[in-house]
Amino acid sequence: MVILPYDWRGGFIPTSVGDMRDSKHMSGVAVLSIKYQNCNGMHDLLTAVSLTTAEVFLRGANSYGQLGLGHKEDVFLPQQLSDFCQAGCIKSVTGGGGHSAVVTDGGGLFVCGLNKDGQLGLGHTEEVLRFTICKPLLGCPIQQVACGWDFTIMLTEKGQVLSCGSNAFGQLGVPHGPRKCVVPQAIECLREKVVCVAAGLRHALATTATGSVFQWGTGLASSGRRLCPGQNLPLFLTAKEPSRVTGLENSTAVCAVAGSDHSASLTDTGELYVWGRNKHGQLASRAVFLPLPQRIEAHCFQDEKVTAVWSGWTHLVAKTESGKVFTWGRADYGQLGRRLVSPEAQKPVEQDSSLAFQGPQNSVPSPLHCLTGATEISCGSEHNLAVIRDECCSWGWNEHGMCGDGTESNVWTPTPVQALPPSPSRLLLVGCGAGHSLALCQLPAHPVPGQDLKVTCPLPDATENTESQGAVDRDRLEGETISDLNPEKF
Repeated sequence: MVILPYDWRGGFIPTSVGDMRDSKHMSGVAVLSIKYQNCNGMHDLLTAVSLTTAEVFLRGANSYGQLGLGHKEDVFLPQQLSDFCQAGCIKSVTGGGGHSAVVTDGGGLFVCGLNKDGQLGLGHTEEVLRFTICKPLLGCPIQQVACGWDFTIMLTEKGQVLSCGSNAFGQLGVPHGPRKCVVPQAIECLREKVVCVAAGLRHALATTATGSVFQWGTGLASSGRRLCPGQNLPLFLTAKEPSRVTGLENSTAVCAVAGSDHSASLTDTGELYVWGRNKHGQLASRAVFLPLPQRIEAHCFQDEKVTAVWSGWTHLVAKTESGKVFTWGRADYGQLGRRLVSPEAQKPVEQDSSLAFQGPQNSVPSPLHCLTGATEISCGSEHNLAVIRDECCSWGWNEHGMCGDGTESNVWTPTPVQALPPSPSRLLLVGCGAGHSLALCQLPAHPVPGQDLKVTCPLPDATENTESQGAVDRDRLEGETISDLNPEKF
């Protein structure tokens, strides 16, 4: 298996991860027991293939060393990452504003990149140019990591939530803590067992084993106050410690995702609830702001149950029970994988939310038929990746080549990434950071003629006691919620 990070602009919260648990060799054949996790839990895929090897490749924005290559130059062609953990044991990859995180099958956490607020959890604020094991978490196996803009949320295998990085907006869930934390700390007031975490721009969410959703961080509060004058916002929009999301009491959540200024939750019955700002129609509503969760009607998904959901900064992607993939929200960079009829479709209608839903074109979930059956999807801030028939497709904003097609032109429809290793390689997992993306692939043990692939050097797992871009400019956010981004670096 292989990881390939690209210059694909990143999203915050992966809601699906792949996990290669073991490999049983029989007569030159590797029977791979692959665990695939999405909003509906773990699924086994038993596959017999030729003996395989694992490699790590990277591409993309690298202003802070978030590619882990030891330098800060952007990378426009896939580069192999050597001297890393055993790539065949990687189960999730993700990134934030300028940092990256990799979780291994044994629960180890490797991090690199921007660290000025301590978001790497290493006990200091120095930039880290190579993937480094998070020593403070040795002996504390990690199940999932969600990277926000300048903070990181970790979920342990025991269901406890940890956080580190900037706490300027309460995004660490520790209301009376310092403005930054350089070592992962437990969110003590979140006492329920958690099964899924998500991180947005300045807020975070946790879904518990009992189906409740908690939110903290004030990232949505300023928009709510401005767009809902005279209304009392619910506590979970303004809290700096985990607060139960009200309005979901009659449903059981299986996961939650976060955008720059909105949130969404998927239930065990396949219903999707959304709340927050709706500037680009990402909430499939006519309201400009939803202070409480609102269910997206089933007819928007052709009366099918939703089985998985992903979120970019201002757009969403959902998969239904038949394998159809729907997109909606902001579309001016190709985020939705389809062209809109008119630029006016970018403007949500500012009318009462009680009116029957007849929103603009971009706010109506629409299927992308070419992605039906996709096994993996990841949203960047304004682009997307999908695994379909063992190959990677990308679409959306591509100013820095993050779609991996070798150009800087936006990609308007899902297009195969030709730079990835060809068949018989198999793409199993994709993940995004704020200016880069990652993909986990399975390679044959013997390179295809013409390919120069090197074998990575396995390092001890993170559970052993051993040593071991500013990605978005101000224009991307249109001044919506950020006043302190650095537009000079990517």
